[in-house]
Amino acid sequence: MAWFKRKEKGIQTPTENKKDIPKGLWYKSPTGKIIDSDELAVNLWVSPEDGYHVRIGSKEYFEILFDNNDYKEIAKSLSSKDILKFEDTKKYVDRLKEAMTKTQLKDAVRVAVGESKGEKLVVAAMDFAFIGGSMGSVVGEKIARGIDYSIKHNIPFMMISKSGGARMMEAGFSLMQMAKTSAKLAKLSDAKIPYISLCTDPTTGGISASFAMLGDINIAEPGALIGFAGPRIVKDTTGKDLPEGFQTSEFLLEHGFLDFIVHRRDLKKNVNLYLDLILNRPIR
Repeated sequence: MAWFKRKEKGIQTPTENKKDIPKGLWYKSPTGKIIDSDELAVNLWVSPEDGYHVRIGSKEYFEILFDNNDYKEIAKSLSSKDILKFEDTKKYVDRLKEAMTKTQLKDAVRVAVGESKGEKLVVAAMDFAFIGGSMGSVVGEKIARGIDYSIKHNIPFMMISKSGGARMMEAGFSLMQMAKTSAKLAKLSDAKIPYISLCTDPTTGGISASFAMLGDINIAEPGALIGFAGPRIVKDTTGKDLPEGFQTSEFLLEHGFLDFIVHRRDLKKNVNLYLDLILNRPIR
């Protein structure tokens, strides 16, 4: 005898009464591992099953790096303008408004100063959610002001890159930020103030061709995509097949482009260890 037998056929539940699982309760990594979203946040947005580092933004990096999540933003109110009246499938000004509304951010980078393990640190962290983390004039200006703050107050500077490259809607104004930020970093170096560059997934285009690779110490998260042009462009240009794992942080470490690969749980500890060693001060 069956334990359960349906007496009525064709039972249907009205749409408004259906119980759907809310979005965001679970996260599935690229390797197919599934993890509860709350557990993922506790684990610093790293899948415990396979170590996959989920993309996060400035908010999460500030929480990881700054003591008690206490910090002050630098150049907080700056926002991009449609200088060229650019329009493709939609107007640039509309893209900006849409990105600001969706992300609650002013642009693709936030710069802040606070204490990390008891010592001051300036951190510039990019947000991929804002137009692919693309670098426009405001991104370059905010990074430049962060470096200026570091120089003025003699505080180490850290850059967390996560970007698809230059922002095409600003054309030459965007490309100029490569030179601008690089020149500011040269001044930081002249002042003998440490600069740590963290490359996260993805770090590409004009970002990797400028400030992302100019650190006194260049580090990266595991499995991050780091490169200038995409694999297809590189293959078409060189006419050669690309090696396995090309443009991953592990490949770049093996070939001397990076100093270390840092798991997110060790980020705060290792960044401050590097700074203590560079500045020849007691290790915290």
